[in-house]
Amino acid sequence: MLGNLLGGFIVILIGANLVPSIADGVYRVSTYSNGSHELNNPNVSGTVDSIMGLVTIFFALGVMAAGVSLAVNGLRNAGIV
Repeated sequence: MLGNLLGGFIVILIGANLVPSIADGVYRVSTYSNGSHELNNPNVSGTVDSIMGLVTIFFALGVMAAGVSLAVNGLRNAGIV
């Protein structure tokens, strides 16, 4: 039980610390072309840019879901939930 609760907390903690790095990476990929400092990457269309903008949100939701799932399973195994 305690292991699952700590595991869930650690997953959320590490994931929350990685969210800014993920957001910066998505911004760099969608904005700059081939590592240069040219704005308006011609390889990224409007649709692709919209979908890439959702990557950070889905990453955060996945981290949250994994952490909550570990915590709930720990409580369920202990008979609390």
